[in-house]
Amino acid sequence: MTVRTRGTQVPCEPAKLPRPDGSFIAYHKTPASKSMSGRPGIIFLGGFASDMTGSKATALERFARDSGHGFVRFDYLGHGASSGRFEDGTIGRWSEDAIVVLDELTEGPQILVGSSMGGWLMLLVALARPARVAGLVGIAAAPDFTETLMWQTFPPEIRETIERDGVYYQPSSYEGEAPYPITKRLIIDGRRHLLMDRPIPITCPVRLIHGTADADVPHTLSLALMERLEAGDVEVTLVKGGDHRLSGPADLDRLTRTVAALAAQLSGER
Repeated sequence: MTVRTRGTQVPCEPAKLPRPDGSFIAYHKTPASKSMSGRPGIIFLGGFASDMTGSKATALERFARDSGHGFVRFDYLGHGASSGRFEDGTIGRWSEDAIVVLDELTEGPQILVGSSMGGWLMLLVALARPARVAGLVGIAAAPDFTETLMWQTFPPEIRETIERDGVYYQPSSYEGEAPYPITKRLIIDGRRHLLMDRPIPITCPVRLIHGTADADVPHTLSLALMERLEAGDVEVTLVKGGDHRLSGPADLDRLTRTVAALAAQLSGER
């Protein structure tokens, strides 16, 4: 599965949130305006091998600045401007990074917006911090992807490489991008965080957006996720012909409208 998202570089340097192990999480934070006090903030969770400079993250940042919502975008361990090696990352570690961002960089209710792998991580964060997560928006959400979209689809020779060498370098389907490592550690740790084999006890409102032509994460996964969630307020938007990235102008407009509508609903606005 190739889920990398190209981004647009931003001129300002990110801030750094230190972790106890000596690493740091790079982030950009937009404070809420005084008029938006008490209304939900927004946190963007990027995809596997992506970073916080992508078009979805920056489009949401512009929306937050214009509307007054608080907003945070950040990079996981080994991603973008954060410290560490990508190979050392796991679903557990990256979800911990997201929880630390929620705990230390935000106050009050938050809407988590997760892209691809970020859609899995947002679910794990919501389960860990149900009192802080007011709503979820997934873009091509990919819960359990290390097992169902990687390990179970790999041919025997790739599985053997991972078992023998501890890592397989997956060629990227995007021109000019280097292969990215899929480690044995990632696969094994992913199994500790699988969600799709049982009901998921998340009850906040959830919005899922998925392209029907997504070649990396099938749109049927969002439909299956809707059925697994215990929340009653779950909506799935299927984008005819939409690809995995959903980062064109119409896609970004749809995303910001979805987040805006959910934020208004959570704030009691009509």
